[in-house]
Amino acid sequence: MPAVIVGVNIGGRPNYLTVSYCGIVQHTPPMISVAINRLHYSIEGMKENGTFSVNIPSKDMAGIADYCGLVSGRKVDKSKLFDNFYGKLKTAPMITQCPVNLECKVVKSIDFGGTNEIYLGEIVQAYTEDKYLSGKLPDIKKIDPLLFSMHDNNYWALGEHVGKAWSIGKKYEPKK
Repeated sequence: MPAVIVGVNIGGRPNYLTVSYCGIVQHTPPMISVAINRLHYSIEGMKENGTFSVNIPSKDMAGIADYCGLVSGRKVDKSKLFDNFYGKLKTAPMITQCPVNLECKVVKSIDFGGTNEIYLGEIVQAYTEDKYLSGKLPDIKKIDPLLFSMHDNNYWALGEHVGKAWSIGKKYEPKK
């Protein structure tokens, strides 16, 4: 799964947290989910502003991304780790060094009674530089996202292309 760095504002200051429970929920309107332990400081920013960002780090950012998940914003000012910028929402800090940034508005939070709360966010705007695009579309190889393996707690880089989605399966023939 991807490792992402979630950005929130708490008391007017950016804070960042590395999260691996993150995924696209739907295409129209574009929505994403992030699951965050209810004890994490970043929850305060989600509730304070109703906005957040999802920043996709490259594999070269593994060390700093891991650090963001190891230390609490209650004790460490993580806003100084990155060059921060804001978009339309003005309260969802984003990281210039990350190849892709998604600016999100909280649509709903879900409490399952366990350790995590899930936040559903509408993606209001996406940001990237031309160097991460092929034509007008994001290029996964150029982005080179940081990946996280939950079962063994390791970071990985993207592997090889194996086939086109909604196409490769058309050639599959089940065994009889």
